[in-house]
Amino acid sequence: MRKLVLFAHISLDGFAGDINGHLGFLSYDGELQRFADELVNTVGSPLYGKNTYHLMEDYWPTVLNDPNASGQLLEHARWVQEIPKRVFSTTLTSADWNNTTLIKDNIAEEINKLKQQPGKDLVIFGSPGLAKSLMNLGLIDEFKLTLHPVI
Repeated sequence: MRKLVLFAHISLDGFAGDINGHLGFLSYDGELQRFADELVNTVGSPLYGKNTYHLMEDYWPTVLNDPNASGQLLEHARWVQEIPKRVFSTTLTSADWNNTTLIKDNIAEEINKLKQQPGKDLVIFGSPGLAKSLMNLGLIDEFKLTLHPVI
């Protein structure tokens, strides 16, 4: 059975984004990059809330066409482009990014179906609203949080 894992970056005072909702507060050094790379190897399907989905959908496809992108960024961009993704939203009408499924309702039922399928883990990337909903439903099996030394 697959696990549902939350992977999120937070500041010392518990925020998952800066004042504009961006990740500018992250101190992404070599150690954190290795941790993230190891985590990616365990992912069978990323799960996103609407806002994080839009951030990812807007960013990663552009890396594929960026002649200045590093090899590591290109590799991750190819991975995220092809892997089966799920976005949870009651307000989105479609999810058009390659290999993405939109889940609008019956969240607990859908998560439990996904957990029963063979394969690597389901991983929530950030998505604090989705994470809160899934925590309240008791569906998250493991938490992988990185604490950044900023307030």
